[in-house]
Amino acid sequence: MSSPENIHPTFGQLLGREAKEALLNQRGLVVWLYGLSGSGKSTLANGLERRLHGEGVITQVLDGDNIRAGLNSNLGFSDDDRRENIRRIAEVAKLFASAGVVTIASFICPRNELRALARGIVGQADFLEVYVECRFETCEQRDVKGLYAKAKAGGVKQFTGKDSAFDPPEPRETADLILNTDEQEESASLEQLYRAVQPRVALAKT
Repeated sequence: MSSPENIHPTFGQLLGREAKEALLNQRGLVVWLYGLSGSGKSTLANGLERRLHGEGVITQVLDGDNIRAGLNSNLGFSDDDRRENIRRIAEVAKLFASAGVVTIASFICPRNELRALARGIVGQADFLEVYVECRFETCEQRDVKGLYAKAKAGGVKQFTGKDSAFDPPEPRETADLILNTDEQEESASLEQLYRAVQPRVALAKT
């Protein structure tokens, strides 16, 4: 393990964020989507990215399955591993945002303390917390990835919402935006999400 006295960050010597944002003509932001598997997080992340891309906005999606297949392939689903998973993701998202990239994170992120950890790492000014709310029963009916059926058969351990708890935001005002995909169509949720994001990534015209 590296000794703290041998680590010498050079952040102050690097090209500043304002120069990068000016080049891209956009502001960096982390859009943190979270909710149960099957709630619609990935669909909304993909839809938001495509809409922003169509307007010339540079984006990067950080998706749970993709990250666990690469960067975090050594992590499981224990409490400690879930925390480390979120910590790494937040640090990566922070780097993208500081480069002016609109970063869309899509993870179950089941605990309030995990969302607080991510917000603390990224920073309040760059963090848009979006709870994709959907009942377990609805997600189970959708079962887009077949995980609910596997979990019911005992093939998936520590499954969130069944064996492992999922905490809604507490208080609910902790979330900057709540999208209830039980009650509204995908298009309506996407429009609501876009309207929350677009003003925060647009550079003020001079």
